[in-house]
Amino acid sequence: MTFYEIEFPLSALTSEAVEAALLEIGAGSITFSDRGDEPVLEPRPGEIRLWSDTLVRALFDESRDPALCIHQLATRLGPHITSAARVRAVEPRDWERVWLADWKSMRFGRRLWVCPTTAAAPDDTNAVIVRLDPGLAFGTGTHPTTAMCLQALESLPLSGRALIDYGCGSGILGIAALMLGAAHVTAVDLDPQALIATRDNAVRNGVSAHLDTQSVPAKLQPADFVIANILAEPLIELAPTLTAACAVNGDLILSGILKTQAYAVKAAYASAFDMVQVVGRDDWCCIHARRAS
Repeated sequence: MTFYEIEFPLSALTSEAVEAALLEIGAGSITFSDRGDEPVLEPRPGEIRLWSDTLVRALFDESRDPALCIHQLATRLGPHITSAARVRAVEPRDWERVWLADWKSMRFGRRLWVCPTTAAAPDDTNAVIVRLDPGLAFGTGTHPTTAMCLQALESLPLSGRALIDYGCGSGILGIAALMLGAAHVTAVDLDPQALIATRDNAVRNGVSAHLDTQSVPAKLQPADFVIANILAEPLIELAPTLTAACAVNGDLILSGILKTQAYAVKAAYASAFDMVQVVGRDDWCCIHARRAS
């Protein structure tokens, strides 16, 4: 099957109206992208924050006539769509395979490896291997925020302990903790796709019996370790929740924080935690704190 895209500027239209119109006429996927170079940082969970100059791209299969689709969009969104919209063919490719071809096995710390499901095992007799298929959920270890969390986990005394992975994404951090000896992991996320990916990846790594998932708001028992790789603003808002989830003398790992935001995040947790260390990589940092007695 072949595909094509219809693209046009969002202009004064709302993303909700555009999305509803495109889905109504049969779009298979919808993408909003920046037409300039305007960063959008720190969206809240569930928030859609777009650029001032946004391009809309919608994917259709060959069964949908492009001219008819543009006419239908003009009827729903305004006649300017007729002149603003552009149609272009999309080369048929297996995008998942294209992406996976560039993703290689990676080592974190002395012995923790994260490998694609189809990759050969590393030549390391001491390797602790996490096999990962992230699917639609974030988290492979390639981003500095995830990499710092994995290195932190590899250095912690996890054996026989309980851990909460808040904002679990693909489940990479919780699964790595179990492979490194943790007794139990509770994985929390507000995205249902993340919870599905986490459960699937736990099964793939043979640790599903020791992992459970919860949606937000979660009912959490205090754990020995709490790890949250999200963003600075949500981490600040979640300070009461994550503090309550961390047992006395337990360890807290916070990531997804720009270096310029580290002070504000540390301040949000200062009353209940002693700071152990802050590790940086590129523009990002990871905070390790310990719950005070």
